[in-house]
Amino acid sequence: MKPVTRFAPSPTGYMHIGNLRSALYAFLLSKHEGGTFILRIEDTDRERFATDVIKETLKITGLTYDEGPDVGGEHGPYIQSERLPIYREYAKKLIDLGHAYYCFCSKERLESLHGEDGVGGYDRH
Repeated sequence: MKPVTRFAPSPTGYMHIGNLRSALYAFLLSKHEGGTFILRIEDTDRERFATDVIKETLKITGLTYDEGPDVGGEHGPYIQSERLPIYREYAKKLIDLGHAYYCFCSKERLESLHGEDGVGGYDRH
């Protein structure tokens, strides 16, 4: 079985050496074994969205991804927010199996359940 690796940075600005190191490891592992290297964008921070910087940095450094937002492939979608229907399907399955449940508590109520150490608990309210 050929490995599939992914690099999934948060596109909040310029890539730093830690990002590039993670991309390099994923790239080398996949290429060493004849696998697939994927770029997936974690677009949770909508105010700072710099995918072009990430793609250009990977291009300049020779870390060519096999699949990604502008390439396509079998492991898409490649933008996290576009994967919401997939996440919703599995969340519903967990709820249906009794392994998860809906919570309609306010942020303030949940924060009030945190202990002095900052670790939260949930009372299944």
